[in-house]
Amino acid sequence: MLIQATLLTPEEYLAAELLSPVKHEYLGGVVHAMAGAKNIHNEITGNVFLGLGTRLRGKKCRPYNSDTKVRVRMPNQLRFYYPDVQVVCDPNHQDDSFQDRPVVIVEVQSPSTRRVDESEKLDAYQTISSLEVYLIVDSTHACVVVYRRTATGFTREVFRGTEGSIPLDCIGIELPLAEIYDRADFPPLEVVE
Repeated sequence: MLIQATLLTPEEYLAAELLSPVKHEYLGGVVHAMAGAKNIHNEITGNVFLGLGTRLRGKKCRPYNSDTKVRVRMPNQLRFYYPDVQVVCDPNHQDDSFQDRPVVIVEVQSPSTRRVDESEKLDAYQTISSLEVYLIVDSTHACVVVYRRTATGFTREVFRGTEGSIPLDCIGIELPLAEIYDRADFPPLEVVE
C-alpha cells in the first residue's frame, strides 16, 4: 500500500509507475492504487479488445489495452487513468507510456467501479477533445451505456442484451454485443425479498 504525504509531479508519477509492480491512477498529484479484476471483467475486456483489434487491423486507428494510460488535461488538474480499452487514431510517440488523443474509451464496470466510471471518469473523459465515444460495459449483465459526442455535447444511449451492434462511426466499424459478452458467465441476480 502506497502512503503518500506529498503531491507527486506528473514526471515523478510517470517515472515511478514504470518501476511499480502495481498500477496507480493519478489525479492532480495524488495517486491511487488499482485493485485487481475478476475473471468476468477480464473476459469482457479481452472480448472488446479482440473485437476492436480484428476490425481495425490494417487501418489507421488501433486499440490499446489497460497497460496504456490516458492523459486527461482537466481545466484545473492533470490526470492519468488506465482505461480497460482505448482506440487511438493519432498515437503518442512509442516511448510514451500514455496516450493523449483517444477516439474511443471503454471501461468495463463492476459494482465497485460504477460510481467512478459513471461520474468521475465520465466527467474527465468528456474533456478530451478527440474523444467521440465512451462505452461503459456492465460486467453483471448484458448492458452497455454509450456516451457519444454530438454537436451539442454528449448523448447517452443504452444497449441491452446480446442482439445487435454498437455503431462506432468515428472509427468506421460496429462492435457486436454478442462478441462483447461472448462466454460471459454472469453471476446470478440477487433477489431482494
